[in-house]
Amino acid sequence: MKDMGARFKEAQKKQEEQGRDVRRVWIFLLITFALTYAVEIFMIMPLAGSADAEMAMMAQMIKASVMFVPSFAVIVTRAMTRESFVGKGMMIHVRLKGNLKYYALVWPCLGALILLGAVLYFVLFPSKFDPQMGYVRSQLLQQAEMTGETVTDETVRRIVLIQLVMGIFLSPFANFLNCFGEEWGWRGYLLPKLLKQFKVVPAILITGVVWGLWHMPLIIMGHNYGVGYPGYPLVGVIAMCIFCMVTGVIFSYVTIKTGSCIPAVMGHGMLNGFAAVGLLFSSIEDPFNVFIGPMPVGLVGGLGLIALAGVLLYKLYQQEKEGPIQISV
Repeated sequence: MKDMGARFKEAQKKQEEQGRDVRRVWIFLLITFALTYAVEIFMIMPLAGSADAEMAMMAQMIKASVMFVPSFAVIVTRAMTRESFVGKGMMIHVRLKGNLKYYALVWPCLGALILLGAVLYFVLFPSKFDPQMGYVRSQLLQQAEMTGETVTDETVRRIVLIQLVMGIFLSPFANFLNCFGEEWGWRGYLLPKLLKQFKVVPAILITGVVWGLWHMPLIIMGHNYGVGYPGYPLVGVIAMCIFCMVTGVIFSYVTIKTGSCIPAVMGHGMLNGFAAVGLLFSSIEDPFNVFIGPMPVGLVGGLGLIALAGVLLYKLYQQEKEGPIQISV
């Protein structure tokens, strides 16, 4: 009888904790989406549509600051629901011993897959490739009209080389703070809560869909996919959700394995800083289709990421057959 009573109390306690986590998820999502959508719709949209250069620059600055909203929502939710701010449950510790392979997965490996996707795109669509880097040249010429500087072949090559080196080696660090603003919310808070409610595959995919829908006002404004394409803006929103599910699998995998969102932060930084590498060699005479490539948001440009995500998701699915997925802490 005592054992039955103890098991009943334990089950009741677990049920109460799950109920608290469900409330926390909804509070987190409400704050994140309400604040983000309000800022993007009522502040960024009017500024981005302005012909004034200063207004457009301000829109970009506000857009960057929105990346901190998920982390702000984590802080508010924890405070409102009296959830602890200490311990490994915060998901922000750095433990390199035994975890270097997971950090490597989201830094050199992720960068290599982005580059591989761009190469594959240009192999399949050779007319889109411009060894003279006309896309970069056109950007530099626009700047030169205002500064009066001369754009030479050497200038173009130097700029491309600098962007490649910085993208590969510095992106995870240069973008660390902004990407932490997102990842502490998505992988450091939302994912662990969903893993208590769902099996690993739906938990990860739901996190990805939520992350994609969070971008919706920006997608409507032309972020990533532009405007005026067939099916605008619904196709762009769907494409963004798929992209966030794919990359979310990779970021969720390293989070689960390390018990920290820091590897996901670095992977997100690598993605943001290196995703446009294919544009450096794109032709302006034969424009690319962003839904295809060369960037990883396109189907061909993202094939490497899709393949990796598929392998990692399958590994987690197989692992769950042996028992519930536990985040390493």
